[in-house]
Amino acid sequence: MKVLVVDDDPTALKVAVRAVAKQGHEALSCDSSREAWETFRAGGVHAILSDWMMPGMDGLEFCRKVRSLKTRIYPYFILLTSRSSDEDFQEAMAAGVDDFLAKPLDSVELTVRLRVAGRIVAFGEQLELLKEILPVCMYCRKIRTDDDYWERFEAYFGKYKETQFSHGVCPECYQKHVLPELEALNEEN
Repeated sequence: MKVLVVDDDPTALKVAVRAVAKQGHEALSCDSSREAWETFRAGGVHAILSDWMMPGMDGLEFCRKVRSLKTRIYPYFILLTSRSSDEDFQEAMAAGVDDFLAKPLDSVELTVRLRVAGRIVAFGEQLELLKEILPVCMYCRKIRTDDDYWERFEAYFGKYKETQFSHGVCPECYQKHVLPELEALNEEN
């Protein structure tokens, strides 16, 4: 996975980057959430390991911005913090945080959290792939819409994809369907 690591403390940042890289992940290092936001927007980030308390935009605000941006990959967000009250936990979860790690960073806990992140990211990618598969009737070629209505494929794609269609017959179908029909018509006459 590509893991974005964000911490304004240079030592903590270095430790976290090493721990992520040691597990075989690509670690992208940022010392501010503003820099991390630009890196995230460039795309391809699978997981984020961010400090909560940072000057300027803190970790929760950064998480809210990440969640506001619709991306193909669901980024798993792990918050690094020394805060541990129930109110802090609820506030972070409401902001879109997926998991927590206490400071100082424990590499065993990080390993476990990144394994979970990997499973969640893989599941999200599978869901995105399934969204790209359209249910099509094998007989009439109508497409099932989200509200369970069956619509002709020309109408479906014309409405959602701004595409127009013309009809024709491929060589294989010509041989298989059209030619026998033409021969049957000739025999009748």
